[in-house]
Amino acid sequence: MNAEADALAAVKDAVKAADRKHVFHSWSAQELIDPLAVAGAEGSYFWDYDGNRYLDFSSSLVYTNIGYQHPKVAAAIAEQAAKLCTLAPGFAVDVRSEAARLIAERTPGDLDKIFFTNAGAEAVENAVRMARLHTGRPKVMSAYRSYHGATTTAINLTGDARRFGNDGATAGVVHFWGPFLYRSPFHATTEAEECERALRHLEDTIVFEGPQSIAAIILETVGGAPGVLVPPAGYLAGVRELCDRYGIVFILDEVMVGFGRTGTWFAADHWGVTPDLICFAKGITSGYVPLGGVAISAAIAETFARRPYPGGLTYSGHVLACAAAVATIRAMEEEGIVEQSARTGTELLGPGLREIAERHPSVGEVRGMGTFWALELVRDAATREPLVPYNASGADNAPMAAFGAALKKGGLWPLLAGNRIHIAPPCNISADDVAKGLAILDEALSVADAHMA
Repeated sequence: MNAEADALAAVKDAVKAADRKHVFHSWSAQELIDPLAVAGAEGSYFWDYDGNRYLDFSSSLVYTNIGYQHPKVAAAIAEQAAKLCTLAPGFAVDVRSEAARLIAERTPGDLDKIFFTNAGAEAVENAVRMARLHTGRPKVMSAYRSYHGATTTAINLTGDARRFGNDGATAGVVHFWGPFLYRSPFHATTEAEECERALRHLEDTIVFEGPQSIAAIILETVGGAPGVLVPPAGYLAGVRELCDRYGIVFILDEVMVGFGRTGTWFAADHWGVTPDLICFAKGITSGYVPLGGVAISAAIAETFARRPYPGGLTYSGHVLACAAAVATIRAMEEEGIVEQSARTGTELLGPGLREIAERHPSVGEVRGMGTFWALELVRDAATREPLVPYNASGADNAPMAAFGAALKKGGLWPLLAGNRIHIAPPCNISADDVAKGLAILDEALSVADAHMA
């Protein structure tokens, strides 16, 4: 056993040394991070070279919707690799066509054309390009509490602090406040008030910006990175009506919430709303091979029926990625994973998180659906002061850092953002693992409680 442990330690050291020497990590000050060296993963768990197992309540970055190493998808990738790994996007390939068909069958309304990208940010870039060309207008509107990706247009559309270092104020983006009752910018006291006032604010912004200049409004159907913000009843339908009234393209960013995450194939299904464009990625392949895309309405597709679309990607509809998408969708269908995600939210995560919140004064609000939840942590329950300041780092972020360390020590890998923990396990997580994760979370929240004012 000692020899085996020594061998694993040597591998770990080599992996970490190579990482530190050559890998440039995103969103990080390179000398201030210490990435965990991971030895393997399966199902809802991954583990390091020291034998520590972590229950992954982050689904990596909210994309391993069917967990790690699903055998059906791994086998499909291997089979496709032996047959045909790649081919330029201009050819018709069986798995590319099948992936597009399976996606189109699950999108709402007439979004039957699929433009493939490599990831979510590229999907956003191309959706915006399509909207601008379709309308002949320059501006795009997005919410302050949002994240849409790190490429040029996508990062300018983003509302959160990651935009700050990239915002050149030249992208034709106009931000507005979306609904969020817990921290209402409209002084609302009910969901109905929040919805009505948010829609009024949005229309006022449209009018004062000039409707004739606005190509699109883009929204995350359920706000992911800003804190699992579930829109109030009527809000998305209200945005759809405003877009129709002013001739604006309505884009839904479902990169994080598509393919079962909220308990339906697309989160828009919860509200019966059909946008003009849907951006997707992440869960379409459970992240096994990078793939994203835009689902396109008939009207926008017709714009480019005889007019060339001025955009493309070398790996658009990559064959291996499309094979992974086909296998992922089929596995989700065969195993009822979308329905399982819905039940997990209704029967396990929702009730369990609300029960935990009653025991911990640091939990200001519980919100979510399916396998997508968040706890808003506060210093003062009455004033709702966040546990850490907005965009906190260093000493200011110490309470959340201590909370995260307690979770990891207990064997739960968290997804922390600002003053929140996001709960996003694989959509097919077992009931036993949900219970285990909630127990670890319950214990670790005592650390957050200790940092209250």
